[in-house]
Amino acid sequence: MTDRLKGKVAVVTGGASGIGEGIVRRFCAEGARVILADLDAVNGAAVATDTGAEFCSLDVADQSSWAALEATVRSDAGQLDIMVNNAGIVSNLDITAVTVEAWQQLMNINLLGVMLGCQTAISVMRDNPDDAGGSIINTASSTSYLAIPDVAYTTSKTGVVGLTKSVAVHCANEGFNIRCNSIHPGATLTNILKTAIEQMPEVEEACKKMSPLNRMGTVDEVAAMAVFLASDEASFCTGGQYAVEGGTVSQHPKM
Repeated sequence: MTDRLKGKVAVVTGGASGIGEGIVRRFCAEGARVILADLDAVNGAAVATDTGAEFCSLDVADQSSWAALEATVRSDAGQLDIMVNNAGIVSNLDITAVTVEAWQQLMNINLLGVMLGCQTAISVMRDNPDDAGGSIINTASSTSYLAIPDVAYTTSKTGVVGLTKSVAVHCANEGFNIRCNSIHPGATLTNILKTAIEQMPEVEEACKKMSPLNRMGTVDEVAAMAVFLASDEASFCTGGQYAVEGGTVSQHPKM
């Protein structure tokens, strides 16, 4: 199916690589005008050139950077239909190893960045022509359900759930016609993970065992969920958690 997003304007943060890149590619293929927002200018520009998206430098943890993006969207596109708050990092530090600096850096990107993205989206979407509203999609994680030792990452992705639900009910109660949902990927075969597998082949089998389907997810499978939530087909979906993790959080550990 194509043109499910035809005529819509989308911003995708962290779109230069990984799941964000997959969403950019799928949104463009579905007819959306996509603004790829990332700090990685080299990869971001390359993906934009390859897909027809437009690259915009964005530091998701910086409020002034968001203000600049909002001004660009308003002046160049005149509307915003879809916001995908996807940018994120990991720390790989447990509770005994994490530092205040590492904690704050991760929270600034993974949680503050999502909050600022939601604020920006609502500001623009409320002014969309004909009260068109919009869809906000926040990338969480299967760790929102089941914790891993990376304490800051787990906490941030759990926080994204509460943030998403709060935004969803606020917009609904205020009659803004703006939906907000979260996507929860599990082990997904991104280019970064492919590189890790090349260096440590045992990682592949470990990742496959996370899911009862005995495989990793693909970037395209996560992007497909984003397309659904961005489209008018999901018009009655808000405040929801949409897992794309092959049943990882549904199965009790085997004996």
